[in-house]
Amino acid sequence: MTKVKAEYIWLDGQKPTAQLRSKTKILDKEVWSLSDIPDWGFDGSSTMQAEGSFSDCQLKPVFFVPDPIRGNPHILVMCEVYNSDGTAHASNTRARLREVSEKYKDEQAWFGIEQEYTLFKANGKPLGFPESGFPGPQGPYYCGVGADNIFGRALVEAHLEASIKAGLLISGINAEVMPGQWEFQVGPLEGLAVADQLWVGRWLLHRLAEDYGISVSIYPKPVLGDWNGAGAHVNFSTRSMRADGGLMAIEAACARFSQNHAEHIAVYGADNDKRLTGKHETAHISQFRFGISDRGASIRIPMATAHKKSGYLEDRRPAANMDPYQVCARLIETIAVAN
Repeated sequence: MTKVKAEYIWLDGQKPTAQLRSKTKILDKEVWSLSDIPDWGFDGSSTMQAEGSFSDCQLKPVFFVPDPIRGNPHILVMCEVYNSDGTAHASNTRARLREVSEKYKDEQAWFGIEQEYTLFKANGKPLGFPESGFPGPQGPYYCGVGADNIFGRALVEAHLEASIKAGLLISGINAEVMPGQWEFQVGPLEGLAVADQLWVGRWLLHRLAEDYGISVSIYPKPVLGDWNGAGAHVNFSTRSMRADGGLMAIEAACARFSQNHAEHIAVYGADNDKRLTGKHETAHISQFRFGISDRGASIRIPMATAHKKSGYLEDRRPAANMDPYQVCARLIETIAVAN
Protein backbone atom coordinates (compact mmCIF):
# COMPACT_ATOMS: atom_id res chain seq x y z
CA MET A 1 0.00 0.00 0.00
CA THR A 2 1.31 3.45 -0.97
CA LYS A 3 1.97 5.78 1.92
CA VAL A 4 1.87 9.51 1.19
CA LYS A 5 3.35 12.11 3.52
CA ALA A 6 1.10 15.16 3.29
CA GLU A 7 2.54 18.29 4.88
CA TYR A 8 -0.43 20.45 5.92
CA ILE A 9 0.55 24.14 5.96
CA TRP A 10 -1.47 26.97 7.49
CA LEU A 11 -1.22 30.49 8.92
CA ASP A 12 -1.41 30.92 12.68
CA GLY A 13 -3.07 33.67 14.72
CA GLN A 14 0.00 35.69 15.66
CA LYS A 15 -0.44 39.45 15.45
CA PRO A 16 0.44 41.72 13.82
CA THR A 17 2.13 39.21 11.48
CA ALA A 18 0.88 35.65 11.01
CA GLN A 19 3.49 32.89 10.94
CA LEU A 20 3.59 29.61 9.04
CA ARG A 21 2.80 26.32 10.78
CA SER A 22 2.81 22.78 9.39
CA LYS A 23 2.50 19.14 10.36
CA THR A 24 2.52 15.81 8.53
CA LYS A 25 -0.39 13.45 7.93
CA ILE A 26 0.11 9.97 6.45
CA LEU A 27 -2.38 9.12 3.70
CA ASP A 28 -2.99 5.58 2.46
CA LYS A 29 -3.26 6.38 -1.24
CA GLU A 30 -1.77 8.70 -3.82
CA VAL A 31 -3.37 12.11 -4.24
CA TRP A 32 -4.78 13.18 -7.59
CA SER A 33 -7.16 15.98 -6.54
CA LEU A 34 -8.17 18.03 -3.50
CA SER A 35 -11.01 15.58 -2.87
CA ASP A 36 -8.37 12.95 -2.04
CA ILE A 37 -7.02 15.05 0.84
CA PRO A 38 -9.11 14.92 4.03
CA ASP A 39 -9.76 17.81 6.38
CA TRP A 40 -7.72 17.67 9.56
CA GLY A 41 -7.55 19.40 12.92
CA PHE A 42 -5.03 21.03 15.23
CA ASP A 43 -4.67 22.58 18.67
CA GLY A 44 -5.58 26.23 18.14
CA SER A 45 -4.60 27.13 21.71
CA SER A 46 -0.95 26.57 20.72
CA THR A 47 -1.16 28.82 17.65
CA MET A 48 -3.05 31.82 19.10
CA GLN A 49 -6.24 30.68 17.35
CA ALA A 50 -8.32 29.24 20.23
CA GLU A 51 -8.67 28.97 23.99
CA GLY A 52 -7.42 25.87 25.75
CA SER A 53 -10.92 25.06 26.98
CA PHE A 54 -12.23 24.90 23.39
CA SER A 55 -9.12 24.44 21.30
CA ASP A 56 -10.01 22.42 18.19
CA CYS A 57 -9.58 24.16 14.84
CA GLN A 58 -10.10 22.66 11.39
CA LEU A 59 -7.70 22.54 8.44
CA LYS A 60 -9.39 22.56 5.05
CA PRO A 61 -7.03 21.80 2.10
CA VAL A 62 -7.32 24.35 -0.71
CA PHE A 63 -4.14 23.92 -2.75
CA PHE A 64 -1.46 21.24 -3.06
CA VAL A 65 1.79 20.65 -4.94
CA PRO A 66 4.38 17.86 -5.11
CA ASP A 67 6.77 17.91 -2.16
CA PRO A 68 10.20 18.61 -3.70
CA ILE A 69 12.02 17.76 -0.46
CA ARG A 70 10.51 14.35 0.32
CA GLY A 71 9.91 13.52 -3.34
CA ASN A 72 7.15 11.63 -5.13
CA PRO A 73 4.41 10.78 -4.10
CA HIS A 74 4.51 13.16 -1.14
CA ILE A 75 2.76 16.55 -1.18
CA LEU A 76 2.60 20.01 0.37
CA VAL A 77 -0.93 21.10 1.23
CA MET A 78 -1.96 24.73 1.80
CA CYS A 79 -4.97 24.96 4.09
CA GLU A 80 -7.56 27.43 5.28
CA VAL A 81 -8.39 27.48 8.99
CA TYR A 82 -11.98 26.99 10.13
CA ASN A 83 -13.73 26.99 13.48
CA SER A 84 -15.20 23.76 14.78
CA ASP A 85 -18.66 24.94 13.65
CA GLY A 86 -17.53 25.14 10.03
CA THR A 87 -17.20 28.92 9.80
CA ALA A 88 -14.03 30.60 8.59
CA HIS A 89 -11.67 31.44 11.45
CA ALA A 90 -10.96 35.12 12.11
CA SER A 91 -7.33 34.53 11.06
CA ASN A 92 -8.42 33.05 7.72
CA THR A 93 -7.58 35.94 5.39
CA ARG A 94 -7.80 33.68 2.35
CA ALA A 95 -11.55 33.33 2.79
CA ARG A 96 -12.03 37.05 2.18
CA LEU A 97 -9.83 37.05 -0.92
CA ARG A 98 -11.86 34.12 -2.23
CA GLU A 99 -15.07 36.15 -1.83
CA VAL A 100 -13.60 39.32 -3.34
CA SER A 101 -12.10 37.43 -6.30
CA GLU A 102 -15.44 35.82 -7.11
CA LYS A 103 -17.41 39.06 -6.69
CA TYR A 104 -15.10 41.01 -9.01
CA LYS A 105 -13.99 38.24 -11.33
CA ASP A 106 -14.83 40.36 -14.39
CA GLU A 107 -11.83 42.55 -13.55
CA GLN A 108 -9.54 39.59 -14.41
CA ALA A 109 -6.91 40.85 -11.98
CA TRP A 110 -3.39 39.46 -12.37
CA PHE A 111 -0.55 39.68 -9.85
CA GLY A 112 3.19 39.15 -9.78
CA ILE A 113 4.87 39.40 -6.35
CA GLU A 114 8.54 40.15 -5.74
CA GLN A 115 9.39 38.61 -2.35
CA GLU A 116 12.49 40.10 -0.75
CA TYR A 117 14.05 38.41 2.27
CA THR A 118 17.22 38.53 4.37
CA LEU A 119 19.38 35.58 5.42
CA PHE A 120 20.76 35.63 8.98
CA LYS A 121 23.58 33.73 10.65
CA ALA A 122 23.24 32.13 14.09
CA ASN A 123 24.96 35.18 15.64
CA GLY A 124 22.03 37.36 14.60
CA LYS A 125 23.85 39.18 11.79
CA PRO A 126 22.91 39.00 8.12
CA LEU A 127 25.09 36.84 5.89
CA GLY A 128 27.96 38.96 4.62
CA PHE A 129 28.13 41.11 7.76
CA PRO A 130 31.35 40.80 9.82
CA GLU A 131 31.32 39.77 13.49
CA SER A 132 31.69 43.43 14.44
CA GLY A 133 30.95 46.54 12.45
CA PHE A 134 29.51 46.59 8.97
CA PRO A 135 30.45 45.50 5.46
CA GLY A 136 31.27 47.94 2.70
CA PRO A 137 28.44 50.25 1.65
CA GLN A 138 25.70 49.19 -0.72
CA GLY A 139 26.60 49.18 -4.39
CA PRO A 140 28.27 45.94 -5.49
CA TYR A 141 25.77 43.50 -3.96
CA TYR A 142 22.66 43.95 -6.13
CA CYS A 143 22.71 41.21 -8.79
CA GLY A 144 26.39 40.80 -7.97
CA VAL A 145 28.74 37.87 -8.36
CA GLY A 146 31.77 36.69 -6.42
CA ALA A 147 32.43 35.66 -2.83
CA ASP A 148 33.09 39.26 -1.77
CA ASN A 149 29.62 40.33 -2.84
CA ILE A 150 27.28 37.34 -2.67
CA PHE A 151 26.27 35.38 0.42
CA GLY A 152 23.86 32.44 0.69
CA ARG A 153 23.66 31.47 -2.96
CA ALA A 154 23.61 27.73 -2.22
CA LEU A 155 20.37 28.07 -0.24
CA VAL A 156 18.87 30.42 -2.81
CA GLU A 157 19.60 27.99 -5.67
CA ALA A 158 18.21 25.06 -3.63
CA HIS A 159 15.03 27.05 -3.04
CA LEU A 160 14.70 27.92 -6.72
CA GLU A 161 15.11 24.27 -7.74
CA ALA A 162 12.63 23.09 -5.09
CA SER A 163 10.07 25.71 -6.16
CA ILE A 164 10.31 24.61 -9.79
CA LYS A 165 9.97 20.94 -8.82
CA ALA A 166 6.90 21.82 -6.77
CA GLY A 167 5.34 23.42 -9.84
CA LEU A 168 5.30 26.97 -8.44
CA LEU A 169 5.31 29.71 -11.06
CA ILE A 170 8.65 31.15 -9.96
CA SER A 171 9.62 33.71 -12.57
CA GLY A 172 13.08 34.65 -11.28
CA ILE A 173 15.55 35.29 -8.46
CA ASN A 174 18.21 37.91 -7.78
CA ALA A 175 20.55 39.17 -5.08
CA GLU A 176 19.26 42.40 -3.58
CA VAL A 177 20.87 45.70 -2.55
CA MET A 178 21.98 44.75 0.99
CA PRO A 179 24.44 41.88 1.66
CA GLY A 180 22.62 38.67 2.52
CA GLN A 181 19.39 39.96 0.97
CA TRP A 182 17.66 38.16 -1.91
CA GLU A 183 14.41 38.08 -3.86
CA PHE A 184 12.24 35.55 -5.63
CA GLN A 185 9.30 36.38 -7.85
CA VAL A 186 5.99 34.54 -8.24
CA GLY A 187 3.50 35.10 -11.05
CA PRO A 188 1.80 36.43 -13.01
CA LEU A 189 -1.26 34.66 -11.63
CA GLU A 190 -4.74 35.46 -10.38
CA GLY A 191 -5.07 36.49 -6.73
CA LEU A 192 -5.76 33.20 -4.96
CA ALA A 193 -3.17 31.35 -6.99
CA VAL A 194 -0.37 33.88 -6.51
CA ALA A 195 -1.02 34.15 -2.77
CA ASP A 196 -1.16 30.37 -2.29
CA GLN A 197 2.05 29.92 -4.22
CA LEU A 198 3.82 32.73 -2.38
CA TRP A 199 2.97 31.18 1.00
CA VAL A 200 4.17 27.75 -0.13
CA GLY A 201 7.32 29.41 -1.54
CA ARG A 202 7.93 31.06 1.82
CA TRP A 203 7.42 27.75 3.61
CA LEU A 204 9.93 26.02 1.32
CA LEU A 205 12.47 28.78 1.95
CA HIS A 206 12.18 28.51 5.73
CA ARG A 207 12.24 24.71 5.61
CA LEU A 208 15.34 24.49 3.39
CA ALA A 209 17.11 27.14 5.46
CA GLU A 210 16.94 24.72 8.40
CA ASP A 211 19.31 22.40 6.52
CA TYR A 212 21.84 25.23 6.13
CA GLY A 213 21.63 26.52 9.70
CA ILE A 214 20.37 29.85 8.34
CA SER A 215 17.39 31.91 9.49
CA VAL A 216 15.15 33.71 7.00
CA SER A 217 13.70 37.12 7.87
CA ILE A 218 10.98 38.96 6.00
CA TYR A 219 11.02 41.87 8.45
CA PRO A 220 10.73 45.14 6.49
CA LYS A 221 13.82 46.80 8.02
CA PRO A 222 16.23 44.00 8.99
CA VAL A 223 19.17 46.37 9.66
CA LEU A 224 18.70 49.93 10.88
CA GLY A 225 20.69 52.70 9.27
CA ASP A 226 21.77 53.32 5.70
CA TRP A 227 20.62 49.94 4.39
CA ASN A 228 17.73 49.03 2.12
CA GLY A 229 14.64 47.53 3.69
CA ALA A 230 12.82 44.44 2.44
CA GLY A 231 9.65 44.75 0.40
CA ALA A 232 7.22 42.63 -1.53
CA HIS A 233 6.47 44.76 -4.57
CA VAL A 234 3.25 43.76 -6.31
CA ASN A 235 2.92 43.96 -10.08
CA PHE A 236 -0.78 44.39 -10.75
CA SER A 237 -3.06 44.67 -13.75
CA THR A 238 -6.70 44.30 -14.72
CA ARG A 239 -8.30 43.47 -18.05
CA SER A 240 -8.76 47.18 -18.86
CA MET A 241 -5.12 47.97 -18.01
CA ARG A 242 -3.87 45.28 -20.38
CA ALA A 243 -6.16 46.36 -23.23
CA ASP A 244 -5.20 48.88 -25.90
CA GLY A 245 -4.99 52.32 -24.30
CA GLY A 246 -4.80 50.73 -20.86
CA LEU A 247 -2.43 53.43 -19.61
CA MET A 248 -5.48 55.61 -18.97
CA ALA A 249 -6.92 52.87 -16.75
CA ILE A 250 -3.59 52.63 -14.90
CA GLU A 251 -3.52 56.38 -14.26
CA ALA A 252 -7.14 56.25 -13.07
CA ALA A 253 -6.21 53.39 -10.75
CA CYS A 254 -3.38 55.47 -9.29
CA ALA A 255 -5.86 58.24 -8.52
CA ARG A 256 -8.01 55.73 -6.61
CA PHE A 257 -4.96 54.37 -4.79
CA SER A 258 -4.18 57.92 -3.69
CA GLN A 259 -7.69 58.27 -2.24
CA ASN A 260 -7.36 54.94 -0.40
CA HIS A 261 -3.70 55.12 0.64
CA ALA A 262 -4.34 54.62 4.38
CA GLU A 263 -6.50 51.54 3.76
CA HIS A 264 -3.70 49.97 1.73
CA ILE A 265 -0.96 50.79 4.22
CA ALA A 266 -3.07 49.19 6.97
CA VAL A 267 -2.66 45.75 5.33
CA TYR A 268 0.75 46.23 3.69
CA GLY A 269 2.80 44.81 6.58
CA ALA A 270 3.63 45.58 10.21
CA ASP A 271 6.45 48.08 10.91
CA ASN A 272 6.38 49.23 7.29
CA ASP A 273 7.00 52.77 8.56
CA LYS A 274 10.59 51.74 9.32
CA ARG A 275 11.03 50.88 5.64
CA LEU A 276 8.91 53.53 3.88
CA THR A 277 11.01 56.53 4.89
CA GLY A 278 11.38 58.29 1.57
CA LYS A 279 14.91 56.91 1.27
CA HIS A 280 16.39 53.69 -0.13
CA GLU A 281 14.07 53.54 -3.15
CA THR A 282 10.83 54.21 -1.25
CA ALA A 283 8.21 56.92 -0.97
CA HIS A 284 7.43 58.10 2.57
CA ILE A 285 4.64 56.13 4.22
CA SER A 286 2.58 59.31 4.74
CA GLN A 287 2.72 60.30 1.08
CA PHE A 288 1.43 58.88 -2.18
CA ARG A 289 2.76 59.55 -5.63
CA PHE A 290 3.24 57.65 -8.87
CA GLY A 291 5.59 58.03 -11.77
CA ILE A 292 7.00 56.40 -14.86
CA SER A 293 10.13 54.33 -14.12
CA ASP A 294 10.34 55.97 -10.65
CA ARG A 295 11.56 53.57 -7.96
CA GLY A 296 11.14 56.27 -5.33
CA ALA A 297 7.40 56.46 -5.98
CA SER A 298 4.56 54.61 -4.26
CA ILE A 299 3.48 53.26 -7.65
CA ARG A 300 5.96 52.78 -10.49
CA ILE A 301 4.66 52.61 -14.02
CA PRO A 302 7.27 50.55 -15.90
CA MET A 303 8.89 52.13 -18.93
CA ALA A 304 7.63 49.30 -21.16
CA THR A 305 4.06 50.00 -20.02
CA ALA A 306 4.43 53.70 -20.76
CA HIS A 307 5.81 52.99 -24.24
CA LYS A 308 3.13 50.44 -25.07
CA LYS A 309 0.42 52.54 -23.37
CA SER A 310 -0.93 49.41 -21.68
CA GLY A 311 0.27 46.75 -19.28
CA TYR A 312 0.70 46.76 -15.52
CA LEU A 313 1.76 48.90 -12.57
CA GLU A 314 4.14 48.11 -9.69
CA ASP A 315 2.90 48.85 -6.17
CA ARG A 316 6.13 49.40 -4.23
CA ARG A 317 4.48 49.99 -0.84
CA PRO A 318 3.94 46.41 0.48
CA ALA A 319 6.53 45.22 3.00
CA ALA A 320 8.23 41.83 2.77
CA ASN A 321 6.10 40.55 5.68
CA MET A 322 2.77 41.42 4.08
CA ASP A 323 -0.01 38.84 3.81
CA PRO A 324 -0.65 38.37 0.07
CA TYR A 325 -4.25 37.31 0.72
CA GLN A 326 -4.97 40.71 2.26
CA VAL A 327 -2.93 42.71 -0.25
CA CYS A 328 -4.53 41.11 -3.31
CA ALA A 329 -8.02 41.60 -1.86
CA ARG A 330 -7.31 45.28 -1.13
CA LEU A 331 -5.99 45.95 -4.63
CA ILE A 332 -8.99 44.33 -6.29
CA GLU A 333 -11.49 46.15 -4.09
CA THR A 334 -9.95 49.60 -4.57
CA ILE A 335 -10.10 49.20 -8.34
CA ALA A 336 -13.41 47.35 -8.67
CA VAL A 337 -15.58 49.34 -6.27
CA ALA A 338 -15.03 52.50 -8.31
CA ASN A 339 -15.86 50.83 -11.63
